[in-house]
Amino acid sequence: MPNFFDFGQDSLSAGLALDISAKSIVGRLNSEARDRINASKANVEKIVQSNKTVYGVNTGFGPLCTTLISEEETQKLQDNILRSHSVGVGEPVPLDVARLMLILKLQSLSYGYSGISITVLERILWHLENDLIPLVPIQGSVGASGDLAPLAHLFLPLIGLGKVWHKGQYEETGKVFQELGVEPVQLGPKEGLALINGTQFIAAYGIKALERLQNCLDTADIIGAMSLEGALGSASPFEEALHNLRAYKGTQYVAHRLRVLLDKSQMVESHADCGRVQDPYSIRCMPQVHGASRNAWLNLKELLSVELNSVTDNPIILSDDNTISGGNFHGQPLALPLDYNTLAAAEVGNISDRRTYLLLEGNVEGLPKLLMKNTGINSGFMIPQYTSAALVSENKSLCFPASADSIPTSLGQEDHVSMGSISGRKANQVISNLENILAVELVCAAQAFDYRKPMKSGKILDACHEVVRSQIDHAEEDRVFAKDIAIAAEIIRNKQLVDTSMEVAQKENINLNGSQDELFGLY
Repeated sequence: MPNFFDFGQDSLSAGLALDISAKSIVGRLNSEARDRINASKANVEKIVQSNKTVYGVNTGFGPLCTTLISEEETQKLQDNILRSHSVGVGEPVPLDVARLMLILKLQSLSYGYSGISITVLERILWHLENDLIPLVPIQGSVGASGDLAPLAHLFLPLIGLGKVWHKGQYEETGKVFQELGVEPVQLGPKEGLALINGTQFIAAYGIKALERLQNCLDTADIIGAMSLEGALGSASPFEEALHNLRAYKGTQYVAHRLRVLLDKSQMVESHADCGRVQDPYSIRCMPQVHGASRNAWLNLKELLSVELNSVTDNPIILSDDNTISGGNFHGQPLALPLDYNTLAAAEVGNISDRRTYLLLEGNVEGLPKLLMKNTGINSGFMIPQYTSAALVSENKSLCFPASADSIPTSLGQEDHVSMGSISGRKANQVISNLENILAVELVCAAQAFDYRKPMKSGKILDACHEVVRSQIDHAEEDRVFAKDIAIAAEIIRNKQLVDTSMEVAQKENINLNGSQDELFGLY
């Protein structure tokens, strides 16, 4: 992994953006980027001096695009656009999302087509380096002329307004600047517009969805394999020859992982001649269902890789006599795949809940009904599945695509909008529910796994089961299962099962992810 990332020079991936946010890589502006930025800024200055009419440089914004602004008023115009567009409502976005927004904006502006100054970009870098992260309200973007409201709030601190995270809380920017001896930035022509036009809110939520859904998909394979072991399912539906006949990348990837997870399992071998013809779909069709969601994930990764390395503001400054007022800020290219991934996440939860229910039915030899021997006085694991069912149903209600809607804004100038900001937020909301659905299955799968002991599974699954049992005890009496679910959800969110699986695979020289490991990575 490199120590530095050069904005506007290096190609940005979701993984690298997360690394810069975590400060494991340092973002910087190298000399080549600085030269391009300075040249673009000089082009804007030439436009101002030539009295040419260029949208956003010496005109008003949106429906006011025909209103000319004098050279003397251009700075006031740029300050005003940050003020007037700061209309967000709701709770603040998570700090890591706001950090990603700053990183993504730096990348887009550093290509040198935005007419912005080095001074502004250096101040954005300064905010990142000093963890003075702006407060950005979560609602207010329609995802079309860029994420206008969120980005306006993100950059209010440049002119000394808004709030920033400082010493563990949000404080007024002016107060923090006074304490640190820092002066606000003076914005020049087009700079305010360049800051607020773009898809960085949508893309930041896209990165979070990509990271979190990848973890859920990896974890779902592990938990699903544990459920299979508990239910005495067959591994034959995961054979390579079968999946070569319907060669979706996601399906093949999941089938390979399941083959490896179940390899040399005594539990699988114990019922090789049991006479059962086939398992329910929730067991047998894991490659097809988990794999379809993997394909959706791949689609989002591919499109994000374009978006993170694009210029998404408006107008684009190609030269002092060639500016284009276009629509690179429109969020539709991300809105659709984010809605697709919302559905993909919901379906992983749907099949997970079905596996949980299967384990509780009491129709599998050796598994007591409701996964507890002394039921009657005890309800066993009946009620945790209620929570899973409730979350699955809630996710279904969240699957209506935000991108299917459009409401005209800007007095009709912006007559089709993407609602991609809602797509990004909603995808992450469904993923949060998915983490808890998987947590319920994990609690139940670990309980079912216990009833197959002293037989051993594969080394990876045994190690993952030990991770669970080191934090959640086997239950033969009712207790407050909400605590178990919360612990299981933390195990999932903290990537403990995924990390354990990779550690064991490396130690035992097991090729868990096959030849497609890089394809399904974040870089």
